[in-house]
Amino acid sequence: MKNVIVRRRLRVLVTLCALTLGLADAGSAQARPVERDCPAGEVFATNNTAIITDPADPRLRTRLTRFDREVRGIIQANGARPGASQLLDGVFWSDDLEQATYERTREFDVHRVGRDGLHHIAGVIAKQYRQEAVLTFRCLPRTSPETDAVEIQAPGVSPARLRDALLADPEARDELAGGSVTLDGRLILIAPISDLPLA
Repeated sequence: MKNVIVRRRLRVLVTLCALTLGLADAGSAQARPVERDCPAGEVFATNNTAIITDPADPRLRTRLTRFDREVRGIIQANGARPGASQLLDGVFWSDDLEQATYERTREFDVHRVGRDGLHHIAGVIAKQYRQEAVLTFRCLPRTSPETDAVEIQAPGVSPARLRDALLADPEARDELAGGSVTLDGRLILIAPISDLPLA
């Protein structure tokens, strides 16, 4: 699984559910705050195919409103129920291009869906929007043998700081490869349990 690291002390949230990564044949678990219900699954996706290296690029100001409606339609058309959607600023490292790219993305909560259904939905999104990967996470009980990653959140992080951290730490960049920042500056990093010391 690929995500990004920030060189700072990160607060690991209490692990309440597990998630399984889609389209990459790897698994991940996500820690959730106690007060938040965990959806059956989550999809992290974008409609962007451009390499954006300038944090002031106007394409990073899009609200992805139409994309939000379209993905909700895909979720519903494939037998699941769309839940909340959150706009995020992503920073991802490309091994092929050897550079970090900025990306405006959305995270979608998905209800009434199993592993295969979630992977199918991700495949439809990836094909329709010409994406190399669409990340999916499936919520499972904390004690599930499939639990293998946690969600780490840290306040006070900008996309530019996240990108700088990626560029400065080749080991973290190679292992975690990307992450997301909420519009209010909260890092969301999903890291395999095996990479917790690195995270």
